[in-house]
Amino acid sequence: MSADPVANDQSSPFVSVRIKEFRLFIIQRFFFIMGMRMIATVIGWKMYQLTKNPLALAFVGLSEAVPAISLALYSGHVVDKSDKRTLLLKMLVFYFLCSAAFLFITFQHTELSLGKKFVQFAIYGVMFCTGVVRSFSGPATSSILAQLVPKTILPNAVTWSSTTWLTASVLGHASAGFLVAYTGYTGTFLLIMLYITIAAIALFQIERKPIVHSNKGQATWESVKEGVRYVFKTRELLGALSLDMLAVLFGGTTAMIPFFAGDILHVGAIGFGWLNAAADIGSMIIILTLTFFPLRKKQGMLLLFVVAGFGLSIIIFGISTIYWLSFFALLVSGALDGISVVIRGTILQLKTPDEMRGRVSAVNSMFINSSNEIGAFESGAAAKLLGIVPSVIFGGAMTLLVVTTMWFKAPTLRKFEY
Repeated sequence: MSADPVANDQSSPFVSVRIKEFRLFIIQRFFFIMGMRMIATVIGWKMYQLTKNPLALAFVGLSEAVPAISLALYSGHVVDKSDKRTLLLKMLVFYFLCSAAFLFITFQHTELSLGKKFVQFAIYGVMFCTGVVRSFSGPATSSILAQLVPKTILPNAVTWSSTTWLTASVLGHASAGFLVAYTGYTGTFLLIMLYITIAAIALFQIERKPIVHSNKGQATWESVKEGVRYVFKTRELLGALSLDMLAVLFGGTTAMIPFFAGDILHVGAIGFGWLNAAADIGSMIIILTLTFFPLRKKQGMLLLFVVAGFGLSIIIFGISTIYWLSFFALLVSGALDGISVVIRGTILQLKTPDEMRGRVSAVNSMFINSSNEIGAFESGAAAKLLGIVPSVIFGGAMTLLVVTTMWFKAPTLRKFEY
């Protein structure tokens, strides 16, 4: 573990940032997430232009979710038995290759010579590959964090990591919209590849970390089951993950934002980029605030309240036909989700033993990927059946129902404090 004398000033909000390897980790995380978010925005807009079909956009999310979820438990086993820095470096290289594939697919010549159907299904294929990368990169990122800072300042490091993720997400979403509008797909993907390269260079400078798996000879399936059992017997952790998964599964609107931007609000690529970034802007603002004014008590009860507020803001977004109101609703949803991210992330780090971080993080990744990517598919399918606006309102209402159920079914989460 890194030892930095300045890290002993644990009252400072910058305590974790003073550790060199953690700073390198933050740089890596920032540019990797920038690239990932830009790809999500650009591919969403490209698929909307290609098909004008919500189900086609839904399959983009599903293409990434299938490998991310199906490989999640196995990836946790691999992460716990591997040098996390080297594994994550390999995932960055693979993601760079996926970005290069998208660069080729989105060439105008490719569409003209091979046709729109080829481009559409090629996008699904490459998104499947990015899902494989994410199944390993998520648990590896979460696991290596705990090896870079002392456990006493983990909550501070989690907050900075979340802030970095959200800042990169905001800039990735918004800049992708601008870049597609002004430089086209080629320039955007070249920049994404540069970002992935910077992330890899920063990560390469972090020293390899010891493998802390308690039983290196353990069979794969037994190792996987051990991680799953731990999550299910740790009620606060299970409750937080379940709440987040179900709320985002029903309340997520990301897949439908291109249709709101293009068909309801009529704001084009730039307006789409800002709508896509609105929730992350709200999250970034609140997490920066929590960095300097951390939550002190009743975090479990607060988690339930903010998820309920998230559901209400999604309903407002679904109803709105005014751009600034739609943007504000997404901004508020992101701010509330940001509080949820910090609470859930802190519970995950504090409740997980070092030797099981990969497997527990993998279960967490499976929950998150389920809620985001399967949520995108659910949104597209619901939009096809109910219509764009009714499907979003339905999702917000279901989120409120989930919170009400969890209030009565998960009393340990409601009473949890750290």
